[in-house]
Amino acid sequence: MPPLLSPIRSPLSVLLGSYANSIVSNSVISNLPSLLLVRFGIGTEGKTFLARLCEQAERYDEMVTYMKEVANLGGELTVDERNLLSVAYKNVVGTRRASWRIISSIEQKEDSKGSEKHVAIISQYRQKIEAELERVCQDVLDVLDQSLIPKAESGESKVFYHKMKGDYHRYLAEFASGNKRKVAATAAHEAYKNATDVAQTELTPTHPIRLGLALNFSVFYYEILNSPDRACHLAKQAFDDAIAELDSLSEESYRDSTLIMQLLRDNLTLWTSSDGAEPETTQPSEPKDDKPAEASEGAEGAAEGAADAPAAEEPKKEEEAVAGPS
Repeated sequence: MPPLLSPIRSPLSVLLGSYANSIVSNSVISNLPSLLLVRFGIGTEGKTFLARLCEQAERYDEMVTYMKEVANLGGELTVDERNLLSVAYKNVVGTRRASWRIISSIEQKEDSKGSEKHVAIISQYRQKIEAELERVCQDVLDVLDQSLIPKAESGESKVFYHKMKGDYHRYLAEFASGNKRKVAATAAHEAYKNATDVAQTELTPTHPIRLGLALNFSVFYYEILNSPDRACHLAKQAFDDAIAELDSLSEESYRDSTLIMQLLRDNLTLWTSSDGAEPETTQPSEPKDDKPAEASEGAEGAAEGAADAPAAEEPKKEEEAVAGPS
């Protein structure tokens, strides 16, 4: 005769369903967020929350997974969701870009020593990093083309996504060669141009996203197209246009806008000094590059310690609600 009362099941066994019939391993526990998503169909809010947890734990690959699912769920992303997606990918690609620079620098030093055996080993490892970079960048570009750009309605979103598209094509061009570099550079230029066309009509000169676009577009001209004149012209124009309207800058975006303006000025100083021209400001101690840091809707920029670090790029955008270490 069956018992009148079923055995009391623990909350964990209820959550895990069929997993409760076996010993709960560490791998099951570590995969609990994914199991919950499958079992209970957690929606946008839950996935966004999990993405924030991943950010706090610095598990950016998982953060990307959750935010990709949010991007594919429905309509246009909120500012919060958009920034979380950008932060996730920026951290994933940022570590690999930094690794590539370090390995490339070591490879050059070993090559100058004539260490053919070491160069061969390093070259193979560099190619592994490049394959990872290509995979991540292509993943971002697919999400942009298939989900984000088609759903973008506001001018701010359109500029943000087209600028993001330009950034990741630029990252591909950084390590590509031959025709692949040309294709990536052409695609980056087209994306930046599309973003600029919208920004000039729908965003004010002091808007942080418009300033960030000008900053990254000018870096593209300088580092990818080897055109310092156009880079300086674009950066100076953006800086001057923003200065002219600085009095009308809203308090909420003041910090973000002025920070990016300073990065524009730093790059102008660096580039004009490199060309032998009279610098406009004091030479910064070292070049800067974008570096993942705290989550705020605004901007953050940090100095990159590598000797061959590129010029300053637009700071990463995150939400203050999930502020992390800078």
